Amino acid sequence: MRIPRAPRTALALVSVAALTLAAAGCAKEDEGSEWAASHKPTVDLPKLDGQKLQVAAVWTGAEEANFRKVLDEFEKRTGAKVEFVPTGDNVATYIGSKIEGGAPPDVAMLPQVGVLRQFAKKGWLKPLGKEARAESAKNFSKGWRDLGSYDGTQYGIYFKAANKSLIWYNTQAFEDAGVGEAKDWKSFVRDAETLSDSGVDPVSVGGADGWVLTDWFENIYLSQAGPEKYDQLAAHEIKWTDPSVTKALKTLAELWGKKHLLAGGNKGALQTDFPKSVTQTYGDLASPDAALVFEADFVGVNIEGDTKARIGKDAQVYPFPKVGAQPPVVTAGDAAAVLKDSKGAQALATFLASKDAAGIWAAEGGFISPNKELDLSAYPNQPQREIAKALIAAGDDFRFDMSDQAPAQFGGTKGEGEWKALQDFLANPKDIEGTQQALEKAAAKAYRK
Repeated sequence: MRIPRAPRTALALVSVAALTLAAAGCAKEDEGSEWAASHKPTVDLPKLDGQKLQVAAVWTGAEEANFRKVLDEFEKRTGAKVEFVPTGDNVATYIGSKIEGGAPPDVAMLPQVGVLRQFAKKGWLKPLGKEARAESAKNFSKGWRDLGSYDGTQYGIYFKAANKSLIWYNTQAFEDAGVGEAKDWKSFVRDAETLSDSGVDPVSVGGADGWVLTDWFENIYLSQAGPEKYDQLAAHEIKWTDPSVTKALKTLAELWGKKHLLAGGNKGALQTDFPKSVTQTYGDLASPDAALVFEADFVGVNIEGDTKARIGKDAQVYPFPKVGAQPPVVTAGDAAAVLKDSKGAQALATFLASKDAAGIWAAEGGFISPNKELDLSAYPNQPQREIAKALIAAGDDFRFDMSDQAPAQFGGTKGEGEWKALQDFLANPKDIEGTQQALEKAAAKAYRK
C-alpha cells in the first residue's frame, strides 16, 4: 500500500537572494557561541532521576557531537541518562530490526517522511503526548507539523532542517580558472569544462552514498519539470518512465557523462562517500582534488571539522543553478519520533520541540531549525541567520526531499531502489532507458506495499 504523500506546498523555501552567500559559512562568531550557556529555559521538564533513555540517529562526527550537547542539556535539566546510538545510513532497517527484536530505542530521529509514516502505519510509533503537541503547535508551522503526522495524528517533530540546493566551491580553484558563480545549468557545465582545462577536476561527487545522487536528480527535476510534476513523481502518480524523467536524466548526463568533469572520473565518484567529497574539494587548498562539491548547508560542518579551509574565504557557496525557469530549492529534515510511550521519551520529544533545544545546536553552526520561535541571534553568523529567517518567513511554502517522501525500500535503502539505480546510472550515464526502467520497477514494488 502506498505511503501517504507530504502536503502539496509552493515551490520556494528560501529566496535565491538569501542563499547567495558570498561570505557564507557555519563558523561561529562570538555573538552566537555563548547562547547555549546563557539562555533561560522556556519549557518545563519533569524530574527523571535514574531513568535511562536511548536515542538513535544517523548523525556521526561533528553532527553527532553537536546533538550530544543538546542531549547533555536534557540530562542536566531532568536527571535522566541518555545514550546516543548511531543507526548508519539504513535507518529504517536498523530501527525495524530493533523493534522486531523487542528492543527499540526510546526516541529515533527519522530522516525520511516515508519512513515515519510507514512506521506509524505499522503501529511502531507512539503519538506525541499533550505537552509535546503543545510545544510543537507553539513553535512550528502547520506544514512542518503535517509532515510529522499520519492519518491525522502527529508522531514526529522536525528538529533539524537542511537546504539541499547549494554549490560549495574552492575559491582559489575558481580564481585560477577565471570562473564565477553559475546562474544556470548551461553555464555550470561550461565552467566545469574551463576548470578541467585549468588542471583541476571540476566536480566532486559522493557517489558511494546513494542519497547524494538522489539530491542531484531532485534539484534538476524540480527546476526543469516544475513543482507540480515533482509532487506527482514524489507520490508515484506518474511513472519513472515519464518523458520528464528522461529529460532530467539527459540533463544530468551532460555532467556525469563526461568523466573528465568528475573528480576521479565515474569510477572514482562511485568510490567517494559524502565526507570525502568535501575533503577532496578543501583538503589541499593549494592543489585540490576537486574545485566544487554540491550538497546541503551541512557541508559546512565537514569543512570545519575535516579541513583547514575557512568558510567565507577559502570556501564559498552559491545556489544550485537553474535548469528551467526557476532555481531549485529542495529541503530535508530529521524528525524526532517516540517508540516507547514513557514519561522520559515524551519529555525528550517535548524538549526537542522547544527553542531551548534548537538554540543549543544552532549556536554550534551547521544547523537550521524550522522552529519559528527561535531567535535569529542563536545562529552563529549572518548568512545562517538569513537562511533561517527566510525559511521561517516562507511558512508552509517548501518542497521536501523527494526520496525522503518515498517508502524506505525505494528512497532510503543502501544498495536498493533509487539509490542503486542512480549509482548504476553514474557508472553508465548513456543508459537512460535502462535507468528509467529500473527506477520504475523498484518504485512500483515499493509503493504497492
